Amino acid sequence: MRERIAAELKHHAPFTAFGAVTGVIIMLIIALTGALIQVNRISETLFYILHPLHVTFSAIVITSMYRKYKPGKIWLAVLVGFVIAVGMATLSDSLIPYLGEWALNLPNRELHIGFLEEWWLVNPAAFLGILIGMLKPTTKFPHSAHVLISTWASLFHIVMALGATVSGVQFVIIFIFLFLAVWGPCCLSDIALPLVVVGRYLPEEHT
Repeated sequence: MRERIAAELKHHAPFTAFGAVTGVIIMLIIALTGALIQVNRISETLFYILHPLHVTFSAIVITSMYRKYKPGKIWLAVLVGFVIAVGMATLSDSLIPYLGEWALNLPNRELHIGFLEEWWLVNPAAFLGILIGMLKPTTKFPHSAHVLISTWASLFHIVMALGATVSGVQFVIIFIFLFLAVWGPCCLSDIALPLVVVGRYLPEEHT
């Protein structure tokens, strides 16, 4: 199990780096066009579109994984799907980006916890993913789409904290935090934690 998880993390690192690059490119375009202040004003709206999507897709995969190998306990599948999806998406989209904002001493840094601040939006998004995972289990949702959605959610959390300009050093540090925000939590929520949760129920050849 540990070897498989390590292999998955290594395998997904290049695409996660690509996702982080797309985030930096988006921010570079915004900065070069002089639209940073304007985008800063709508970045909270963009964050609260992408973050619930991230939660939904995570919940689909996690619930599907659990139901596939432990179909009998619906309440436990709901609990596992909700806790992992919301917890990992919060870590990825909010907590790690905020650490980056703090490290950069950005002027408008603020911690946005979706399932508390916008509970009426984020929590139903998790339950929607759980319901889909229950009714039509699938573990084949493209990890690439999950990575990009999470990257952009993390990006707009950071954009909310920016001032009127961005320096070259800030671009580099933001890239690092975008990579870290996505690589660990997304691989954990899509791959590692579901495998850990259902691992003891898998036949030997699957572990």
